Amino acid sequence: MTYPLMLDLRGRRVVVVGGGRVALRRARALLAAGALVHVIAPQVDPALAGLEVTVSRREYRDGDLAEAWLAHAATSDPAVNAQVAADAQRLRIWCVRADDAAASAAWTPAVARDGEITVAVTAGGDPERAKRLRAAIAFALAEGALPVRPRRRSALGRVALVGGGPGDPGLLTVRGRRLLAEADVVVADRLAPRDVLAGLDPDVDVIDAGKAPHAQHLTQEQINTLLVERARAGQRVVRLKGGDPFVFGRGGEEALACVRAGVPFEVVPGVTSAVAVPACAGIPVTHRGITQDFAVVSAHLDPSHPGATVDWEALATGPGTLVLLIAVARLPEVARELVKRGRDASTPAAVICDGTTERQQVLVSTLGRVADDAAASGVRPPAVVVVGEVVRLREALGQEVPAREVPARGVPERDRLGAA
Repeated sequence: MTYPLMLDLRGRRVVVVGGGRVALRRARALLAAGALVHVIAPQVDPALAGLEVTVSRREYRDGDLAEAWLAHAATSDPAVNAQVAADAQRLRIWCVRADDAAASAAWTPAVARDGEITVAVTAGGDPERAKRLRAAIAFALAEGALPVRPRRRSALGRVALVGGGPGDPGLLTVRGRRLLAEADVVVADRLAPRDVLAGLDPDVDVIDAGKAPHAQHLTQEQINTLLVERARAGQRVVRLKGGDPFVFGRGGEEALACVRAGVPFEVVPGVTSAVAVPACAGIPVTHRGITQDFAVVSAHLDPSHPGATVDWEALATGPGTLVLLIAVARLPEVARELVKRGRDASTPAAVICDGTTERQQVLVSTLGRVADDAAASGVRPPAVVVVGEVVRLREALGQEVPAREVPARGVPERDRLGAA
């Protein structure tokens, strides 16, 4: 039976006897812990010599462990390692033998670190088994599959602007999942992947930011204030959005609000629906020999509206592929504007509803007919509209790219209708 213990080695002398690859690994870990490392070996690996360590290029001798707090015997000579261990025993210094765990007074575990969490793993003298366990634990920590949420509140919290991806919860990033697992408060958009919220601790405060058309919801100013106030109260706040927080998601406004308030924040990019949804419908937005560019446009305003800032002239005659978000309500006006300004009415067009989910539906038409066809089919947002020759590739690929299966209650993000 052993006694696990964490050591604070900052500013403390540690002696590593040996100059090979094992000694290099030990020295790097000791330096990361803040130790003052003294390496003793006749021959030293160049990478080891390049570290911020003290090097004595000679054989180990009596007295080398003076004033050391810890020793590592990492030579290829068992006799030298035994001598180091014996001297350490006499001086009451803990010593790790790299060659013989059974003869060692201390061991180095396989270590998984993630932020403030450190997990050390031993496995009955089986280092490969310990490494495999360490890898599994590290992955579970990274994706938030373990109970990583801090239970002690700090004086100042933080805000994470997390992109939830295009709809399928499986497309949420590992970093996003980890921050959700740590959150005290989650402020979720209507189009965020709601299924991931079911696994949160029961006492996590989930706030629906709304943004649904013609419904009560928080204004952007109210959301900004909420994020700042909760973080100042010492809480970890996640602002969960659909798609990417900086692609028509007003994440920049929320980040600026944090900056002005002096609140720490982090941005976690999300898989934007602008490229992910067409891809899952078998439509690449670029394709060699067809087009090398594409444009992503927010089409929530009528092109004739005084507040519309989109350069429809440039879009009609420019990029090979147009990806229109928030476009369903204004599809007739947008299609007419593109045709009027020079885009051929026979240009292939597609409308993809509920993209990346099991409810995905795709309507293929032409720019001149897409608005009428969408209305006849009862197309509703959220949806992504693609205009360009790349739409023909959907048929060439033979069939729709299968959508990932998610629970039916999930609310996907393809189109930010009402978010502007």
